[in-house]
Amino acid sequence: MIGHLRGKVIFLSDDTCILDVGGVGYRVFLTREAREKLHINADASFFIYTSVREDAIQLFAFPTHEEYEVFLKLLTVSGIGPKVAMGIVSAISTSSLIQAVQQKNAAMLTKLPGIGKKSAERIILELKDKFPKEISGSPAQDEVTLAPLDTLSETEEALRSLGYTPAEIASALTKLKQTDDAAEMLKAALRVLGNA
Repeated sequence: MIGHLRGKVIFLSDDTCILDVGGVGYRVFLTREAREKLHINADASFFIYTSVREDAIQLFAFPTHEEYEVFLKLLTVSGIGPKVAMGIVSAISTSSLIQAVQQKNAAMLTKLPGIGKKSAERIILELKDKFPKEISGSPAQDEVTLAPLDTLSETEEALRSLGYTPAEIASALTKLKQTDDAAEMLKAALRVLGNA
C-alpha cells in the first residue's frame, strides 16, 4: 500500500490533484485547506491512505501526519468510509474535532458533512478514549471554544438561509470564539467566510 508520496503538482481540480512522482502521475483526494495551498508545478509531500475497493483504488492525501492519524481513527468508526472521513477532516480542524469528541458535543459533530445524530453519537462513543493529548492540532492559537448549542443553531440557520453549504458553515463555526450573542456570532461567521 502507498503510505507517502512526494512529487510535483501537474494538475488541480476542486478536490484532487495529480502528483508527478518520478514520471508516474498519482491522482489524490485532498482536503479543502490542502488544495487551496497548492499550485501547478509546486513540489508537494503527502501522507497517503490507499482505499481499495472492487471497482476502484483511491488515494487520500494529507499534508500532516496529525490529519492522517485523525482520518485513520475516523475510519474505525462503524459506518464511516474514506469519503465521509475526508469530508470531516476537510471541514474542521483536528483540534476542534478532538475537542468536540472529548466534550461529547454531538451537536457540533452533526454540523459536519455526512454526519447525522446517530453517526455523531457513534464517533463520540468509539473515539472518546482514542485521541491522545499529543494530537491537538496546531499550537494553542488554533484551539477553539465551542459556542452554546442554541447560539450555534441560530447562526447555522442564518448562514444556511444565506446560501452557504454545510461544509462552509461547519468550517466557519469551528473558528469562532464562544459567545451567547447570535447576532455577533453571525457577523463573525460572515467575516470568516468572507476571508475564506
